[in-house]
Amino acid sequence: MVEACEEVHSALHRRFKGDLLRPGEGGYKDARAIWNGMVARTPGLIARCADVSDVQNAVRAGSEAGILTAVRCGGHSLAGFSTCDGGLVIDLSRMRQVTVDPSARRARFAGGCLLGSIDTATQKAGLVFPSGVVSHTGAAGLVLGGGTGWLTRRFGLSCDNVEGFTLVTADGSVVRANAKENPDLFWALRGGGGNFGVVTEFEVKLHPLTAVVLAEGLCPEPRIRPLLQRWRDFMGEAPIDLKWNVDLRLAPHAENVPMELRGRPVASSSLVWTGDPEAGRPYLERALAMCSPASVSSKIMSFLDLQTMADSAFPHGRRYYTKSGYFPYLDDSTIDRMVEAVATIPSSETQIELAYLGGAAGQVAASETAFGERSAPFIMNLLANWSEASADAGHISWIRGLFNKLRPAMKPGVYVNFMSGDEQDRVPEAYHERWDRMVAVKSHYDPKNFFRLNQNVQPGKREAKS
Repeated sequence: MVEACEEVHSALHRRFKGDLLRPGEGGYKDARAIWNGMVARTPGLIARCADVSDVQNAVRAGSEAGILTAVRCGGHSLAGFSTCDGGLVIDLSRMRQVTVDPSARRARFAGGCLLGSIDTATQKAGLVFPSGVVSHTGAAGLVLGGGTGWLTRRFGLSCDNVEGFTLVTADGSVVRANAKENPDLFWALRGGGGNFGVVTEFEVKLHPLTAVVLAEGLCPEPRIRPLLQRWRDFMGEAPIDLKWNVDLRLAPHAENVPMELRGRPVASSSLVWTGDPEAGRPYLERALAMCSPASVSSKIMSFLDLQTMADSAFPHGRRYYTKSGYFPYLDDSTIDRMVEAVATIPSSETQIELAYLGGAAGQVAASETAFGERSAPFIMNLLANWSEASADAGHISWIRGLFNKLRPAMKPGVYVNFMSGDEQDRVPEAYHERWDRMVAVKSHYDPKNFFRLNQNVQPGKREAKS
């Protein structure tokens, strides 16, 4: 691998406009770090690209050398696919240009953009691109995997709002994909992850929005079960302006948390209303009726504040592990298992995250994009979040054990952005009846599987459908 890295470096250094970083050189230590502290790897070469031609040259050099290659945008891959040991990392962090056309409600952004880069630019025009909930997330990885967030019910998934991609494919070619050009590739890129190339530019549609109502509250342990039943029954008929997420967790020891709830199991409700504030008031009040009155709050906040409020809860360098899935219906026995599990959560930052999709995301036909499940609206993410490596085994075991108990009630399918690095066997499940089409697109654009550090669709293989 060392010889291959030297071969790539020799092929690039005279024509590369960006930075070529090797172990021991200035800037390398910071460049190799990624978001998930569980994944500490040492690439042999980091090629921090300045433009599309740098990306082309890096892909060609890596392909010719046969070197293991990762693609990094924001470094937020839960599975750690943004890096590798001994290989090449194609780093897009210098490519963060955003161009907004307010009159057309359209934007173009480069492949290295963070969500915050896009939000800052679009909000100057009073517009939003529906994306995730942590501003230091890389936009490319989020969008290519589908992209869910506060605006999913109102405006759809991130990938539903993409109108065109420009990417560098495995042979170093620049290819455009949209509804008219390479439509199969356009279909696959909307949910198919990083399987098909390095996306250097996204063309997206925007929507007018500058502020929302945020309401929050904590439901004490005895009321968690009836709260989840109310949430389950209520969300199927809820307006698309309402996004109501419920996290089952241990209440933090914080000033805004009532003393009697601190360190105790709670259901934490976070509701975002994107419509007229007065019209949303009865829905928010009804949703929070079971919460401790001292924990309930409601306020109008700017979209930029909404998009950054979770940043500190998910910092770089902590350790993260997840298992995720979809439920067509959240039956009472499933709710009971979740409620029982909260008392055994291994850390105050670890939680059972529950969201209801539907709305605009549910109005897109399953066959229209590669993104997986849309008919089962309940999405669950078991997210472990801790700091010490000595606690790895306990957190991972807790997540796996609970997932196995809950899985019989789930529908086949998984959101690829919530998959950990040990779940390659679930990739066919993620695409289900779309699997053969995914394989065909992969086989055409990346027949040698150069782009394999992802939730990988291997070319030329047919897997049994889940």
